[in-house]
Order: sequence, then C-alpha cells, then structure tokens
Amino acid sequence: MTQIQALTEACIDSMMLIEQSCHTHPMTHKNMLSCFGGRYFSKGLYIADTLVGFYMAEMAGPDFTLMDICIAPQYQGKGYAKLLIANLIEEANNRSAESIFLEVRVSNLSAISLYEKCGFNEMGIRKDYYPADNGREDGKLMGLVLFSFS
Repeated sequence: MTQIQALTEACIDSMMLIEQSCHTHPMTHKNMLSCFGGRYFSKGLYIADTLVGFYMAEMAGPDFTLMDICIAPQYQGKGYAKLLIANLIEEANNRSAESIFLEVRVSNLSAISLYEKCGFNEMGIRKDYYPADNGREDGKLMGLVLFSFS
C-alpha cells in the first residue's frame, strides 16, 4: 500500500540515502536540512513503512518551486514520481498557488518527459546551472500555470 505524507527533519537520513543514490551531485545534508520549515515543505511516498521517494518544495508568494524530487532507484519506472508530482500540484491548488516552477538537467530526458506529461512547459534555459563531472550543465526551466487572471 502506498501513501504520501508530510516529512520532517527526523526523516532526513532516509531522504539523504535516496538523494545520494539518485543524483551525481546530491544536495548536502546541510542544504537539505535548510529546506524544512518556513516556506518549505516536503512529502514522502511510502510503501508499507519504507520511504521510497520524496519531494521538497518552496512556496514564495503565489508560486511554488519544486526544489528536489527523488525515487529510490529500485522503485523507479513504476509511476511513483508521477504520484508525487500529482500530490505537489494538488498541494499547490489547495494553497491557491498560481504556478509551479522547476529546473531539470537538460540531459535528464526521462524527467523532462515526465514533467511534460504532467503539464509543465519549457520556459527557458539556465546556462551552466548544474555542476557536472566535466564542468557545468545547463538547466531547463519548466513551469506549470495553475491560475490565470484572464
């Protein structure tokens, strides 16, 4: 049985294990810890009692930013990231957000495809945004408009 629930600082060790298994340049423990409280929130996807994925987001004014999303490698390709994105969109709608933004490595074609399937569109390129083994890599800025004044 899968369930999505709020995460706290007490979950950080499990989150860091997933983070380090998913990213070539993972968030540091200190950076991840700074994304709790205030305008930040995190949700985790559990199967039984096991954390298999999570996202971290920020609400700044009327907009949400997806800061990080990870699914443990052995659970990837099963639709769990899509469940987390759907939860983020629901959370944004519940809080009357206007838009959700994110950045993704231009080389991460599977993530870009997922975001596009969830309604996100490319909004621009951030040159040299991410560290890479051979220097820097561009980030694709994507956004999903939830609310419009028109």
